[in-house]
Amino acid sequence: MDQAAFNSLNLLVLWSGFALAFLFGAIAQATHFCTMGAISDVVNIGDWSRARQWMLAMAVAMIGFAALSLTGQIQADDALYVTPRWSWLSTSVGGLMFGAGMVLSSGCGNKTLIRVGTGNLKAWVVFVVMGFSAFATLRGITAVGRNATVDQVFLTTEPQATLGHWLAPILGLSPEQGPAWIGLVVGLLLALWVLRHADFWTGTNLWAGLGCGGIIVAMWWLTGHIGFVDEHPQTLEAVYVATNSGRMESLSFVAPMAYVLDWLMFYSDKSKVLTLGVMIALGVIAGSFVSALLMRTFRWEGFGSVEDLGNHLLGAVLMGVGGVTAMGCTIGQGLSGMSTLALNAFTALAFIVIGALLAMKYQIWRLERQV
Repeated sequence: MDQAAFNSLNLLVLWSGFALAFLFGAIAQATHFCTMGAISDVVNIGDWSRARQWMLAMAVAMIGFAALSLTGQIQADDALYVTPRWSWLSTSVGGLMFGAGMVLSSGCGNKTLIRVGTGNLKAWVVFVVMGFSAFATLRGITAVGRNATVDQVFLTTEPQATLGHWLAPILGLSPEQGPAWIGLVVGLLLALWVLRHADFWTGTNLWAGLGCGGIIVAMWWLTGHIGFVDEHPQTLEAVYVATNSGRMESLSFVAPMAYVLDWLMFYSDKSKVLTLGVMIALGVIAGSFVSALLMRTFRWEGFGSVEDLGNHLLGAVLMGVGGVTAMGCTIGQGLSGMSTLALNAFTALAFIVIGALLAMKYQIWRLERQV
């Protein structure tokens, strides 16, 4: 591939990623798709509707990722979340921080971007602080602490730290396609468990689950198939076009917030090229904005008190630091990572939920003391 064709492909991946993120933002805004909201609904009113939306999205992502792998559309082991290292301490500590932070900030990274698009000024503050904290944890002062502490504790597995790779030899399946078959079965079982509830069959629930999960799959196909070049015109090495990691990626929202700030602040620096992460973050905001306008739900909203501001600032820092430490958020690990059955994703997701539950218990305790 010559340089001109490579540049054209780069633009195609970037704008296709923006379009998919736009759809994700529009669907999530219109259907109120939200992980923190799902946990809150279960805890406070016993309503599992949004939790099932999220689980259906996870099931669709698992099925789609497995199908792409089995049909040779993607190389599953090249996915960002597939690694031989199970960083159980990083994902536990980071997940706990992120889960608590998203409760204090009224939503996770994805919800923050959606709220930015609907006119919520509190979300703008969370966006900036979260992006700054995430960048510091990627390359700055908190990155030093992360690298010197929790990142030093991990288990190395052979060949990869995923549930599929662990179970394949036990079940007598081939190491090449066995993990994908396991992912397909797990996804189908999860989908059947969700869809067996008759009251779940509403347009909103199905749009949320099938739509958001399907976009995760489409993003895997975009970066892993369309965006794969077996010979870069300059380095002559295989490369995944436009991704920040150089590997196959799907949706995630913590590091992309940092990349947006970095790109905006150093725009005149020619070394700062536009990446898929930036386009994804901007696409979700744009999709949410258009959806809010069409549904007439766009409205300006600010902080109600100093305590409200303090909670959002603390939550944003916890999400920025925790999301990078956990290597993903409720979408990055909770959907994209879980679609690969990565052990890091299982660990991060479990502790995100635990962190959220603890923060909700804290908020309830605070309210009871004020009565």
